[in-house]
Amino acid sequence: MTLRTSNERLLSLDVFRGFTIASMVLVNNPGNWLQIYAPLKHADWHGWTFTDWIFPFFLFICGVSLVLSTTVARDSADLGGATKRRAALLHVWRRSLIVIAIGLGLNFIPSFSFEMLRFPGVLQRIGLCMLVAAPLVLYVRPRSQAAWAIALMAIYAVIELLVPVPDASGVIVAGVLEPGRDVGAFLDRALMSGHLWAKAKTWDPEGLFSTLPAISTVLFGALTGHWLERRDHAPASKTVWMLLAGLAALFVGVVLDAVLMPINKSLWTPSYAVFTTGWALLLFSASYWLIDACDSTRVKKRAAALCTPFAMYGVNALFIFVLSGLVARVLGMITWQVVAHSPDTVAKTVSLKDWLVAHISALPIAPINASLLYAVLFNLVMLSVAALLWRRRIIIKL
Repeated sequence: MTLRTSNERLLSLDVFRGFTIASMVLVNNPGNWLQIYAPLKHADWHGWTFTDWIFPFFLFICGVSLVLSTTVARDSADLGGATKRRAALLHVWRRSLIVIAIGLGLNFIPSFSFEMLRFPGVLQRIGLCMLVAAPLVLYVRPRSQAAWAIALMAIYAVIELLVPVPDASGVIVAGVLEPGRDVGAFLDRALMSGHLWAKAKTWDPEGLFSTLPAISTVLFGALTGHWLERRDHAPASKTVWMLLAGLAALFVGVVLDAVLMPINKSLWTPSYAVFTTGWALLLFSASYWLIDACDSTRVKKRAAALCTPFAMYGVNALFIFVLSGLVARVLGMITWQVVAHSPDTVAKTVSLKDWLVAHISALPIAPINASLLYAVLFNLVMLSVAALLWRRRIIIKL
């Protein structure tokens, strides 16, 4: 099977999106959270791993897609241009609010308790970023969008480094970039106390304040989308410049890591936003060249065929993300009691996930490989759903 052609979709972007969602499903569903290879879990605090690429890749892709999906509205020079832009803005805002609502709904499971509901989340951040980025993309020139991206990161850095706030224990600190001690954590406790990440409680990795530099990541994606729209450069030339921009972003990210704020996913520091944008540009430019820009038809067809599984994921990425989250929760919610075999043995509650993992762990492989195998099998189940939708040409949109 090969990738279908479309005048509305950039195939390489679907593939990159699919690679990202496949990676997220993989890292979100290990068999045992204590048995995970280092690249498949987040950095403990400062620093980065492969897993720390995934979320910014999503936001970068959102920015590219936002530009490519609003081309007609932005290019309308007739009397109806303002109407088209307004309609496009309202459409993006509606979708963003639905994404936020879906994220809150997922967080509602399995406790079904408002008191225990976590307000922030991955989908909530995506929705908030799109709410802010949409009017900038639709009404502001690309150069000004770049200025906004830099300004948002600068404002964030200045406040984080200079504004004194009480930490979780009440001690007034300024510029202390430790868990629960920064300005973002203070704001999250003040605005969402009791509704933060359960493992931390005093801060949240998708908190409100760190959404500012996350918006910059979306705008970097939007700038890439504007570059792809240009007609004065051939596709191969666009690829080269994206590669160079990616390398430059990696260099700037490393410099910012050393002189300003460390690379940190939970804080979404400016160095993290720029550094991960560099990786996004490198990987996306490779996808773009292989599938859309290469002069060799044979290479493009071969690459398209090999990347079909990612394309299957990519065209229904949001649906697969939500479905994977629901399935993972259901597997943990379905439980039963294992009867004690002797008076000295306590009855044990087992979930369906525990049962599945136990059978995989019984194989003659190391525990860490059993945990990885469960994640791979989970991913294959999600891929089978994506493949079914692909074969029936179903694209689920909001």
